[in-house]
Amino acid sequence: MAPTCSGCSIAAIRLINGLFRASLSFPVRQYCCESDHYYSKKSLKYWNDFYKRHQNKFFKDRHYLEKDWGRHFSNEDGDGDGKGKVVLEVGCGAGNSIFPLVAAFPRLIVHACDFSPQAVALVKSHENFDAERIHVFVCDAAKDDLSSEITSSTVDVVTLIFMLSAVSPNKMPSILQNCKKVLKPNGHILFRDYALGDSAQVKLHERNQMISQNFYFRGDGTCSFYFSKEFLSTLFVQAGFDVVDINTYCMEIENRYRNITMPRRWLRAVFRKS
Repeated sequence: MAPTCSGCSIAAIRLINGLFRASLSFPVRQYCCESDHYYSKKSLKYWNDFYKRHQNKFFKDRHYLEKDWGRHFSNEDGDGDGKGKVVLEVGCGAGNSIFPLVAAFPRLIVHACDFSPQAVALVKSHENFDAERIHVFVCDAAKDDLSSEITSSTVDVVTLIFMLSAVSPNKMPSILQNCKKVLKPNGHILFRDYALGDSAQVKLHERNQMISQNFYFRGDGTCSFYFSKEFLSTLFVQAGFDVVDINTYCMEIENRYRNITMPRRWLRAVFRKS
C-alpha cells in the first residue's frame, strides 16, 4: 500500500507514489555499487565533520524509547538475579539514546559504538557518562567484528535508531549479521528510521541528490536511505530474523512562516533473532 500524504502538493503525491512503485521492483540483492559513490566512500569524514560542528546539540534526547519499548529494557520479568538487561546501541552518535535509557533503567548495562571517533569522544565527555555501566568504542559495524569488543551471545537488545539509513544499502546485511553474533538466542533488534515518502526524501529527490533507489546524499555530505516496510522486512528475514512488529509512524509538521505542512514518516519495528 502506497504511503499517503495529506499535506503534500499533487506533484509531491505523484512523486511519492512513483518512489513507492519503484521500490517494489528493487529488491535488497539489487543494491551493489552504492559504496563506490563519492559520498558513501567519504561518509566517515562527513559524519566526523557533522559531530565537530554540532557537538551534542543537533539531536534531541530520545525519551520515547522508554515509552515505546520499555518492556525490552526492563528486567522485571527476569530471573531475579538482580542483573539488568544488556543493550548494544549501534551508531550511538552523541549518546541521545543511551543516556535517557541508563537514567530510566538503573540496572541497564550498555555497549555503544559508532564509526565516528568524534561521536565516541562526545559520549565519553558527557556529564552523565559512567564507565561502570557504559562501554563505548569506535567500530564500523559493516566491517569490524563486534564480538572483538563484546562476548558473543550476551546482548539482550540491539538498538538501531536512525543508524541504518546512514549506511549504503549493500552494507546493511553485513551489519545485521554482525549484530546477530552478539545477540542472545531470541534477542531483539529495535529499529526506528526514515520511511519511504518522508518529506526530506521528496526534497532530496527534487534536488537530484539520489545515489540509488531511495538512497540520497544531503547538503552536508551525509547520506540517508528511506525504508519501505517491504524492503525492511525482507532485509531482516534474509539475515535470519523474525518480524515481531513493524509499523509506520507519521507526523505533520507545520511551517507557519512558509505556510506549508511537511509530512514526516518513520518506520518503527521489532525483530527477533531466529
